[in-house]
Amino acid sequence: MKLFLSLITAFIFFFQSDLEALRNSYAKANSSNANTEAFINLAEKQSGSDAVTTGYKAAAKIMEAKITKKDRKALVKSGATSLESIIKSNPNNIELRVIRLSVQENIPKIVGYRGSIKDDKAFLINNYSKQNTALKSYVKKFVMQSKSFTDTERASIK
Repeated sequence: MKLFLSLITAFIFFFQSDLEALRNSYAKANSSNANTEAFINLAEKQSGSDAVTTGYKAAAKIMEAKITKKDRKALVKSGATSLESIIKSNPNNIELRVIRLSVQENIPKIVGYRGSIKDDKAFLINNYSKQNTALKSYVKKFVMQSKSFTDTERASIK
């Protein structure tokens, strides 16, 4: 029984550390092309098929268009379609909403992928208090640096 619990705990810890690495890399990805590449490589290496990991992989596809010269439109379209599909299947997942909001506020306006900013902002504000400590910290860091939130909205995220 102890062995079984140890294996489950180790599996959860291993999975969690992969997710933490993805989160940390994603948070830094927009600051430079090298960080973007590092995030894309990390996302591609992930073997998980859960919604959040798949969401980060979709974001990596979209971000790849930033650093590549060919098939940019196809990369954005494919990544955005994938991200929208994942969110449609998991509409109450706050981390997926953070991913989509960050992509939409950083993608050039000409691309036209900006339709969910208001909805995602409202979702984050309304559901922040229901999250675990790790997710609260992640969401708060995002909100504090986001250009989509007003000072009043930031103050509501404690």
